[in-house]
Amino acid sequence: MAKLYFRYGAMNSGKSTGLLQVAFNYEERGQRVLLAKPQLDTKGDTAIVSRLGMTRDVDFLIHPGDNVRELFAKVASGDDPDALLEHVEVKPVACLLVDEAQFLTPGQVDDLFRIAVLDGVPVIAYGIRTDFRTAAFPGAGRLLELAHSLEELKTICRCGRKAVFNTRRIGNEIVFDGEQVAIDGQDIAYESLCGNCYLEASGGRLGS
Repeated sequence: MAKLYFRYGAMNSGKSTGLLQVAFNYEERGQRVLLAKPQLDTKGDTAIVSRLGMTRDVDFLIHPGDNVRELFAKVASGDDPDALLEHVEVKPVACLLVDEAQFLTPGQVDDLFRIAVLDGVPVIAYGIRTDFRTAAFPGAGRLLELAHSLEELKTICRCGRKAVFNTRRIGNEIVFDGEQVAIDGQDIAYESLCGNCYLEASGGRLGS
């Protein structure tokens, strides 16, 4: 039986790089993969962007109201006129890879589970568990509940310990209030911290 995998980690733990490496591995062996990400992730527009400089366009974007299983079936069959990439030869899909999966709705994560179990296509979702306030993203929370396999991708804090939390910076200031979703860019950046450094930065505060 195909499985739903959730590979999670703090910011800058190599999630997008790992996804692109998995895609390369499948295609090196002549197998077809589909790449997707939530439309909410505007960084890179329609591409998955790795910190190492690698980029690749996704095959389809997932909008908040989309039924992911139906969308996947259309793109996989070559019948979707809105697909972002055209495939010369329509082969069976060996794996679906989803970046920034924390931005999916719980119902869309349910769709990923159905793709794996009912359609027999492995799904590997990459994302972060919690936001800058240590609250779980809805998509990540559902993945932790449903995924057959959980794998933590590790990165380090500025102090050398394992980083587990994400902090949001506006300029040089770490902030602990604001909307859950704010894509990093010119004014907003993120840093991964261990528990000790997070509590030190927040004055002992956890949550909103």
